[in-house]
Amino acid sequence: MSISRKKFVILFIISGFVFLFITTSLLGSTGPRGFPKPPDSVLRTGGNSPIAWKRTVSTIIVPIKIVLIGPLALPQINFLKDDPPPPFIGIYLVFYWTILALALHYLLGKVKHP
Repeated sequence: MSISRKKFVILFIISGFVFLFITTSLLGSTGPRGFPKPPDSVLRTGGNSPIAWKRTVSTIIVPIKIVLIGPLALPQINFLKDDPPPPFIGIYLVFYWTILALALHYLLGKVKHP
């Protein structure tokens, strides 16, 4: 890859937060927020909406959200049920996305272009 590891990680983290903000703002029923609030679920923001396009878009982006939110969305982890302060959610996501970005950068760097 021609992009530096540090720049790739920073762009990945920024893109992750922008993606979550845009999807929760457009699909959520509670208005623009950085992270979904009840009655919206973490993964299915807009999945229970009476508006057809919100349900469809929500269904399409669920696999992306599963990867981006990661272990935070597992039902065995009660992290979100206790309603932690927003900085803890952000710190978790930055740490998790850094690991994802480093792994992705490594794997993309191994792919040789002819």
